Amino acid sequence: MKLLRRLGLTCGAWLWLGACSYLAFLKPPSVPRERGTASTERGPAFTAPNAAGSKAANDWLTYNRTLAGDRFSPLAEITRANVVRLRRACRFDTGERTPMQSGPIVVDGTIYLTTAEYTYAVDGASCALRWKHRYRYHPRPPFDLKVNRGAAYLDGRLFRGANDGRVYALDAATGRELWNVRAGDPARGETFPAAPVAWDGKVFIGNAGGDNLGVTGRMMAFDARTGGKLWTFDIVPGNGPAAATWPAETERVPHAGGATWTSYSVDTAAGIVYLPTGNAAPDFLRALHPGPNLYTTAIVALDAAAGTLRGWYQVLVEDWHDWDVAAAPALIRLSGGRALLAVGGKDGHLYGIDPGSWRLHFQTPVTTRFNVDAPLTPEGTRFCPGVNGGVEWNGPSYSPSTGLLYVGAIDWCTTVKVTHPDSLRGRDGLPWT
Repeated sequence: MKLLRRLGLTCGAWLWLGACSYLAFLKPPSVPRERGTASTERGPAFTAPNAAGSKAANDWLTYNRTLAGDRFSPLAEITRANVVRLRRACRFDTGERTPMQSGPIVVDGTIYLTTAEYTYAVDGASCALRWKHRYRYHPRPPFDLKVNRGAAYLDGRLFRGANDGRVYALDAATGRELWNVRAGDPARGETFPAAPVAWDGKVFIGNAGGDNLGVTGRMMAFDARTGGKLWTFDIVPGNGPAAATWPAETERVPHAGGATWTSYSVDTAAGIVYLPTGNAAPDFLRALHPGPNLYTTAIVALDAAAGTLRGWYQVLVEDWHDWDVAAAPALIRLSGGRALLAVGGKDGHLYGIDPGSWRLHFQTPVTTRFNVDAPLTPEGTRFCPGVNGGVEWNGPSYSPSTGLLYVGAIDWCTTVKVTHPDSLRGRDGLPWT
């Protein structure tokens, strides 16, 4: 009735103007748009030739440079002798007032970086804009961090995710949209800010949002040419032996967690994609998700072709500190050809894991660790590393020249006061309250 009264008042106003039509009442209701709108704008460097050509050593084709995720550059121009003379050569300003969490990639002298809605192609020598593409994502998720962590490159195409639950591809030369497909449900809070990896005609990416009520992590593969979904793997399984490691879910406390946040690694020889997974949710309230909660806070290995489970190593069997594994593991080859996964965790450890036997070879603290086993209380518990501490998005790097692993970490502590589990409330896709 309220709607009819509003329509009547509107029509009355138009009748007074002598312009009301009976057909106005027959106009069908507008249908919500399924996806956002896309546009591309060329910059001053759009037609500039790339005189340098393609130099593989200069390229940084994925979030961690190589699919193995070792973050090692063979370039030797910068040395101990000249590093103090480094100066800024140029600067690119996006003009946006938005968080910048993108890991840039470099292909044939062009730098590609992303924000929540924009993808930029920038000349690496002059910092002049080649093109920029905007995808105004729609619908908006109930909880939106408005960030994106980067794109992947393969065969002249860029691939990235968006926070309306979609994944799309762009022509790397022109910025033209090639395909845009739905991968998740934005109404439930499934967003895709992670930087995908692309290999063997496939694009691999998982959803974020696992810290919010009712959101569970999934890993997916898409056809790089068409965007067709090839497979899905549930990081929080709904059935099978791993599902038994979770407590029974309720309407008030559904299963949540296991999302992916930054990027992934690929063993191209074995055809395996490695994903770092987030913690079970809600954060800090151990009583609501006792047990291992597979496959959270872990490194999970999936068959790249089929999406089937090949193995896993759970870094923390019970995680109630928000110590998820945020960074992709580095797959390294030691002397003698032995493989090792180097994993940096938010728990402040550097791990060395054998990807064949899934046995732990070493566990080395890289930050202060304090009160790590103390129960969290309503009065407050201080522990280290805190929720923003440990090894965050940028995981370990390995130099074959020195045989050393290098890892950046944040020595940062947190005091957390927890509520009683019975008082916890929330809605799908929103933070627990």
